[in-house]
Amino acid sequence: MLATVIVIILLAIAAVLGLAAMKPDVFRVRREADIAAPPEKIFALLNDFQQWARWSPWEKMDPAMTRTHSGAASGEGAIYAWEGNKKVGQGRMEIIEATSPERLAIKLDFLKPFEAHNTTVF
Repeated sequence: MLATVIVIILLAIAAVLGLAAMKPDVFRVRREADIAAPPEKIFALLNDFQQWARWSPWEKMDPAMTRTHSGAASGEGAIYAWEGNKKVGQGRMEIIEATSPERLAIKLDFLKPFEAHNTTVF
């Protein structure tokens, strides 16, 4: 009886892993918000990593986190790296496309507590 239960559990695990392996390694999450401000004003806040402390909720999760800005002052080539507590972890963002005021693309790399590499588009 115990052997049958173990075999069923192993088959279920194998089925779940098999289905997961067939899924694409690409995903998309989309969120929308209406902001009562002109696009140019919002774009200016997004396009300059020095401004993110004014609006990003992640900035308030660890006021003691270390922040490093490098590359361009804003726009393409601007880089923002951070290292903080368990809530914010460690990572790096780089603006890879800036078309005012329509589109801003950021290469987002999380390093800790888990590693992930994504593109974020505003």
